[in-house]
Amino acid sequence: MTATLPPTTPAPTAPPLPVACGPLSDAVVAALASGRTDGLPGVPPDTDPLGRDLQLALYTLYELHYRGFAGVDAELEWDPDILRLRRGLEGVFLGYLRRAVEPGDDPVAEMDALSVEATSGTGPSWYFAGEGTWDQLREYFAHRSLYHLKEGDPHAFTIPRLQGQAKASFVAVEFDEFGGGRGERVHQRLWEDLMGAAGLDASYLGYIDAVSAETLSTVNLMSLFGLHRSLRGAAIGHFAAIEITSSPGSARLVAGLRRLGAPEECVHFYAEHVEADAVHEQVMRHDVVGDLLGREPDLAADVVFGMRALDHLDGLAADGMLAAWRRGESSLLG
Repeated sequence: MTATLPPTTPAPTAPPLPVACGPLSDAVVAALASGRTDGLPGVPPDTDPLGRDLQLALYTLYELHYRGFAGVDAELEWDPDILRLRRGLEGVFLGYLRRAVEPGDDPVAEMDALSVEATSGTGPSWYFAGEGTWDQLREYFAHRSLYHLKEGDPHAFTIPRLQGQAKASFVAVEFDEFGGGRGERVHQRLWEDLMGAAGLDASYLGYIDAVSAETLSTVNLMSLFGLHRSLRGAAIGHFAAIEITSSPGSARLVAGLRRLGAPEECVHFYAEHVEADAVHEQVMRHDVVGDLLGREPDLAADVVFGMRALDHLDGLAADGMLAAWRRGESSLLG
């Protein structure tokens, strides 16, 4: 049984506020809607770090640094009470990640391990390569839309924190993410095309009220790393891991899409990543991570942390989707 997904709609510049799901997200949504932030609560120490209430509250606050929300004062981006609450939410989330992710300090070994192409696996790309339905794949698109409709943006916050070759090469990779100067080739735009061809809502944050806490956490991780200079090493590690693992995963999704007779716009998005990310992998490994650590070797552990945090949260999100599908249920809320 799968959820009914609405058809595509025009994408507004700024999305509406999401629907709150608990006391923290309710306080955030109410404060942004009213412009009154002096009554925002603290974060209880027993708050579930991967609960949907915390993850939605944090996602909503991070969104003030992206496109904001319709009817919400842009000045709230730097409101002291907003930032105080965000800091508390980040502390709970980051504390969880530090406990959940095994530490390491050898980025080269980590990247070497990621570069070994597996012959079997259990994630969504493996699932859709050999089984899975078109309705389930459309649900996967809905989950992934939270990232792909802002693809490239969270990592771009890291650019002014880099120097020399690391900065130049990082920007070169991001240039490709943003279409190489051509608006119709921006990866966010290609994802809009995919969503439209699949009969889904292509609007920015169109599925924020339908996705799981784990899905929200995967995007919050990128914002957390990108918005903190102290986590620049983790941001680079995260981006490098995406580029290293993207090409083979995208190839499996291309196979799954062709198996299901998907529209060409859907195939094109992933086919684009098969070719581009194979090149990006080498740039990230040698010119970005290599140069960064040549200048700042003390960031090695943070680079590994970024890679492993990505793997941890992506794994949780994937496990939730696959478990629902194997039960014959929808992976979406509502």
